[in-house]
Amino acid sequence: MNKVILIGNLTKDPEITTTNNGVSVCRFTLAISRKYSNADGGRETDFVNIVVWRNLADNCHKFLKKGSKAAVVGNLQTRSYDANDGSKRYVTEVVAEEVEFISTRADGTGAVAGEEVTKLEPIADDNLPF
Repeated sequence: MNKVILIGNLTKDPEITTTNNGVSVCRFTLAISRKYSNADGGRETDFVNIVVWRNLADNCHKFLKKGSKAAVVGNLQTRSYDANDGSKRYVTEVVAEEVEFISTRADGTGAVAGEEVTKLEPIADDNLPF
C-alpha cells in the first residue's frame, strides 16, 4: 500500500503548467514540522514536493498561496532524470489525490485574494421558513 497523508504550510505560491495535451499540473511544496524536538530543543521541518493534476490543480492554483495550510492525501512517487551535466537526478514527490484547503490565506481572514468579503446580517425569527 502506498498512501501518504500530510498537513503543512505552502513555502511559496503554487506553480501551474499545462501538458501538451492541455492537462493542468500544479506543483507546490509543503513545510511540515516534525512532532518531536531535536537534541538542541528545536523542531525540524521537512519540505515535501506535491504534484496535483487536472481540475484539482486549477483549484489549488486559484485558492492556495504562500503560507496557506493544506492537507494532502496521495501516494509517494520517485522518478529520475538525466541532468544537463550528465548526472542522474532523483526526485521524490507526493502525487495528490485529495487536497483540503485548511486556510487559503496567510493572513488568516479566510478570504481569497480579489474576493469581496461581506458581513453577514442576522435574520429575524419570523423570516425563517420553519
